[in-house]
Amino acid sequence: MIINFEPGDKVVNPSNKNWGIGQVQSIIKDKVTVNFENVGKKVINSKIIELEKINT
Repeated sequence: MIINFEPGDKVVNPSNKNWGIGQVQSIIKDKVTVNFENVGKKVINSKIIELEKINT
């Protein structure tokens, strides 16, 4: 899988939309650290959860 994100990108987790909009903090291998507006910082395994990039 190719991760198509850079730090600063805005994303949502389609399976948990109540988390709100998140901002990508860092990407290390398959792990994407995102700071979501409603639940704070989450480390996402991009092999399991596909984030959607949004344009704001």
